[in-house]
Amino acid sequence: MLPSVNEAESLNGRNTCPPFDGTEHMAKSRTLLFSNADGYAAEFGDARIILTITGSGDFNARLTRLTLDHLAQCRCYESLPRIAYISLPPEQISLSFPIGRTPLVSDGLVLRNGDMVLHGRGESIHQRSHGACHWGLMALSAEQFDSCSRALTGREITPSHETRILHPARADISRFQRLVRESCHLAEARPKLIERSEIGRALEQEMLDAVINCLAAAETDDQPRTRHHHTAVMTRFEEGLRKCNGQKLKMAALCAEIGVPERSLRVCCAEFLGVSPARYFLLRRLNQARSQLQRTDPSMATVAELARKHQFLELGRFAVMYRTTFGESPSTTLQRDPKALFAESA
Repeated sequence: MLPSVNEAESLNGRNTCPPFDGTEHMAKSRTLLFSNADGYAAEFGDARIILTITGSGDFNARLTRLTLDHLAQCRCYESLPRIAYISLPPEQISLSFPIGRTPLVSDGLVLRNGDMVLHGRGESIHQRSHGACHWGLMALSAEQFDSCSRALTGREITPSHETRILHPARADISRFQRLVRESCHLAEARPKLIERSEIGRALEQEMLDAVINCLAAAETDDQPRTRHHHTAVMTRFEEGLRKCNGQKLKMAALCAEIGVPERSLRVCCAEFLGVSPARYFLLRRLNQARSQLQRTDPSMATVAELARKHQFLELGRFAVMYRTTFGESPSTTLQRDPKALFAESA
């Protein structure tokens, strides 16, 4: 259970992480509901996310964000399978983890309930799901992380420049998962309580303590040099796609620009994305077209005009690919009310 007010006062005096300064602090929390992937991806604070939906149906997401002085966490639910390209801030320590029994794939490695990913600072990753999923993302102050690791373990737990997959001891990960679950529930059900400075400080110390314990004793899947190379290839691939800026993809030219043989790029994309480079680029373009169709007033533009903006020059073929991917025609998407896409508070 999370600490009561009296327990919070006691906890703040306990010899765990270094004490916070004496100024007043306030936690912030919000829970939002989304029916639009772009709006959802924009709500992750300092992390930049490009979301590519890969399955048909209506997209729905729920995001609970809790921001404390030295720690921020997101609890996420998404209703459809997708590929997420996540760029993490270099000034923070970032962790991600699946929630529940649905596995995730992070840079080609399957994550199951109880696993945790310690990301390299400033790293970019590909994370994909095969259906509806719950997952979490946590960011910690690097300075506070170092102080807490020394206080709790007597040594620094220095994050690597590359991602590491961790398997914490059962007791440690159970405690961590419970704190994530209960803190998010409190943020949703009783946000005014969590904004009380003594509760926020106590919760943050409990969370930092749980994270450090998970990392200190966890078994690690050491990634071979080949995986580090593949991660670098995929980062260059994404940069190459960004430079295409809606133009037709010429695979030979792209591979020459990023310095990777086409066969090697196909291997990396199959591992990280589950699809070929060309298929991923197509899905990205289809998602961009869908986003614009959702935002556009149907009296101001036609499906054909919007399709051409994304280099879909054959309207009939575009309509077939669109329906196959998203389960509805592009004209149906265009006729929907754009106001329904705005985020709602839960």
